[in-house]
Amino acid sequence: MKLYSIADSPLGDLLLVGEASATARGGIAIESLSMPGQKGAATVQDGWQRDDEAFADVTRQLRAYFYGSAKTFDLEFAAGGTAFQQRVWRALDDIPYGTTTTYGRLAEHLGVERAEIRAVGAAIGANPLLLVRPCHRVIGADGSLRGYAGGVGRKQDLLIHEGALQPVLI
Repeated sequence: MKLYSIADSPLGDLLLVGEASATARGGIAIESLSMPGQKGAATVQDGWQRDDEAFADVTRQLRAYFYGSAKTFDLEFAAGGTAFQQRVWRALDDIPYGTTTTYGRLAEHLGVERAEIRAVGAAIGANPLLLVRPCHRVIGADGSLRGYAGGVGRKQDLLIHEGALQPVLI
């Protein structure tokens, strides 16, 4: 059975979706974290059960991140995606807080040929765990903030929050 909760955040209400897990802290393996207006965002389906208590630890970690007292997440992720997507998503977990990398550098790290960088980008775009699996830390080779399912404005906000970008003062 799919469980869900809604966590408030500076980015808007976050929809958390997961499944019960005997091995996960808090008893939930998180499957999806989506933002309002996100491209391809999960939506609550018939038969899903709201269980805010099951997501209490996830919500606590998200609040700590937004308050600036946590830089990493200790969550169990539900299995999903292709083997290639899972490999790319695990590589996202290795991008340190407060830093960025490029699509090209990530592809090189993964041993993917330059001709296949688009496949890396597509796998990043399919990441169902925005924020906690930090695809927002991947930028263009020219430093531009390329696509982000949650919106480029939110990507910028997250990178400023983490200190990877400086706010623009006018």
